[in-house]
Amino acid sequence: MSTQYTILFKQEHAHDDAIWTAAWGRSAADGSETIVTGSLDDMVKVWKWSDEKLELQWTLEGHQLGVVSVDISHNGAIAASSSLDAHIRLWDLESGKQIKSIDAGPVDAWSVAFSPDSKYIATGSHHGKVNIFGVESSKKEYSLDTRGKFILSIAYSPDGKYLASGAIDGIINIFDIATGKLLHTLEGHAMPIRSLTFSPDSQLLVTASDDGYIKIYDVQHANLAATLSGHGSWVLNVAFSPDDTHFVSSSSDKSVKVWDASSRACINTFFDHQDQVWSVKYNNTGSKIISAGDDRAIHIYDCPV
Repeated sequence: MSTQYTILFKQEHAHDDAIWTAAWGRSAADGSETIVTGSLDDMVKVWKWSDEKLELQWTLEGHQLGVVSVDISHNGAIAASSSLDAHIRLWDLESGKQIKSIDAGPVDAWSVAFSPDSKYIATGSHHGKVNIFGVESSKKEYSLDTRGKFILSIAYSPDGKYLASGAIDGIINIFDIATGKLLHTLEGHAMPIRSLTFSPDSQLLVTASDDGYIKIYDVQHANLAATLSGHGSWVLNVAFSPDDTHFVSSSSDKSVKVWDASSRACINTFFDHQDQVWSVKYNNTGSKIISAGDDRAIHIYDCPV
């Protein structure tokens, strides 16, 4: 097996300002791959990934302030974006048209995530609540209350059973979605939790924090399984590979790191970005990684599978 990780493609000046968020989806209809990016310049851009290069398909206008978070539904048909303008917008990726704009209330839409069945969108709020909106109804269906601080990051478990949230004070909460009950509160970090990701089997939760550490928790028992160091500054994003073997992290130290999930060792570091890297994601086969950040560039890396 080859272990060669290489940079495959680089899109300079993808936006006019810092890129804060990226998502990689695949259409259930035709298998085509789509990348969505959101930037401080208020823009959401939709890119087609084919023949190992990016082509800009749509520039989606509508947000009044910087775009903080984007996600793509699991069938690859719809993108959601949240902005500092407190609106969540839903976009049809086929036509590039806005489907809906949801007013989430003042400063109440930070990171957005589609539920595994794509029927709901969760977003973290400044008041320590995770608000769940119906994609069809475009209304707030219910809230999960952490009774804590501003929620910066959220993640659904792939099996649809759990939702995890990470707050500005370093507290992580895990909820049972079926009952709405708070299952676990984890206090392993003392600084903001920028990102969370569940393993594909929903057994592990990986967390990224401004304290420079990545932590791995056993979801069932809420045990700390590992603490990983290697980044020289804030860890801004983490994502698990779909095949459960690796995860990737990005940092304000300008690097992207790939970690082996079983040995928990860093097996590759990319130093291609010129500034802090806000977003990393895998494609749905785990063969590619996208990274984007303050240098306005999008990088695509080749991963050995």
